Amino acid sequence: MIDKLKIFIAAAMASGLVASAQTAAVSDVWQPDLGNGKYKNPVINADYSDPDVVRVGDDYYMTASSFCDIPGLPVLHSKDLVNWTLVGHAIAEMPEYAQFQPDPQHGNAVWAPAIRYHNGEYYIYYGDPDLGIFMTKTKDPAGPWEPLVLVHAAKGIIDTCPLWDEDGKAYIAHGYAGSRAGVKSILGMIEMTPDGTKSIGQDRVIYDGHIENETIEGAKIYKRDGWYYIFSPAGGVATGWQEVLRSKSPWGPYEVRNVMDQGTTDINGPHQGGWVDTPDGKEDWFLHFQDKGPYGRVVHLQPMKWNEDGWPVIGVDPDGDGRGEPVITYKKPAVGKTYSPANPAENDEFDSVELGKQWQWKGNPSALWYIADANASQLRLFSHCTPGAERIYDMPNLLLQKFPAENFTATAKVQFCPRKKDGKVMTGEKAGLVVMGYTYAGAVIESRADGLYLTEVTCARANKGGKEQTVAEVKIPDDGNLYLRAVVKNVGAKKPVQKSDYKCEVTLQYSLDGKKYTDLGKPAPISEGHWIGAKVGLFCSRDWQSNDSGWLNVDWFKVSKK
Repeated sequence: MIDKLKIFIAAAMASGLVASAQTAAVSDVWQPDLGNGKYKNPVINADYSDPDVVRVGDDYYMTASSFCDIPGLPVLHSKDLVNWTLVGHAIAEMPEYAQFQPDPQHGNAVWAPAIRYHNGEYYIYYGDPDLGIFMTKTKDPAGPWEPLVLVHAAKGIIDTCPLWDEDGKAYIAHGYAGSRAGVKSILGMIEMTPDGTKSIGQDRVIYDGHIENETIEGAKIYKRDGWYYIFSPAGGVATGWQEVLRSKSPWGPYEVRNVMDQGTTDINGPHQGGWVDTPDGKEDWFLHFQDKGPYGRVVHLQPMKWNEDGWPVIGVDPDGDGRGEPVITYKKPAVGKTYSPANPAENDEFDSVELGKQWQWKGNPSALWYIADANASQLRLFSHCTPGAERIYDMPNLLLQKFPAENFTATAKVQFCPRKKDGKVMTGEKAGLVVMGYTYAGAVIESRADGLYLTEVTCARANKGGKEQTVAEVKIPDDGNLYLRAVVKNVGAKKPVQKSDYKCEVTLQYSLDGKKYTDLGKPAPISEGHWIGAKVGLFCSRDWQSNDSGWLNVDWFKVSKK
């Protein structure tokens, strides 16, 4: 596939079809651009859950949920809705007024954001289910973004989306988290100040979906031809469908129609996303997610059209009943130009003083956790002691990135350098490669009294108190130089039609020379995390406090087919 892409890019550039030759990452494991004027879904085969999108001129910008991971609120850019680049994050770190302690707060904080453009600025709103509605804005979506503003303090409000009306008034449509609000399957509306910084008056329920649209949430509000439209998913994350509500007033009453469901396809739960059009206004498109369990909530692109009766249909509608179903392959959006294939970055050579944008920590990072050493072209992770963190799952200093596909191999060249005191190596430091979910596995280098050991540790249902188990170990050279590898495979159904059909396992391997790799133990199952897919990355820790630490040097991290 990559060779074909290179031929396609070269031919397009030679013929003058490629609008820009900007440097962009091209994945070895997933490419939605088929190079023939068509694309395949998902356009991002990674866990960018609850996506929302806005078009400004001929540029598209997307954001997604980030929960407790930092940096948060990813911002992606595209020219054609198929090829996406991760350009930054709207949250560099969480301020004290927008977070709980201690980290990691699995599944909390930043839920289902919306991105909009208003008066020359980009706005992102999100709902924290425990604290309320937050907003940040910027003139440059690549950042920096302004500090978070608490627009509306509340418990249980999620999935927020702003609308600035022609009369100068502004509103926020939203859903409710039953776990905090005590009721779900309803949608709400709040008026806010025209500058978008503060709510006005009381929150009001505008739609009750208990009878026909249980678990309705994820509200995205728009105005078209005098109608207020709210695009909302219903029926549950992995099994639901896409609803659209409309009214002549933001406060309702609202009519409602199902505009897309799974139909005859294998795309389970197609819903929750954003509507955009092409720059010429002739085509409409809808970006949404599909929940694939351990592989996360991946992003699909669907054609959309407006019927004469003023209702949209998302996907294709083979029986003409006004309810669409997802496409697997389709012609690319007609944006007037052809753009080079691009994907969110996966590899990192650590040749910059900044980490690659694909990396996230499980909470606000400390300056004492790492140094990106551009001179040495390596990352150094210092061992960090987190009191009470008996498992890797409980550590905030996990440097992780999203799975980029269902089948891939992640390899890191590392050197473990445990701390020495009085000429002797101290015991109790650990570092290595981890594939993280509720059920996870890691290739962990440990310092012991008689030298260094590489172990395979596994943990089942960490969220339910599961304990780590050492299932394999091997003594390694004292210089600590290793190549660590995680071979990730989808071992579920060959033709998955629902979330449970996606099953993941990882085979952890090691090498002393980077050529011959040996299995460390047996293949281990991997599950999703809290509202997120599984992730892969690195860590370095210790179980004692001291005035200094050891470290893990990482020369590079690469994702490949094998």
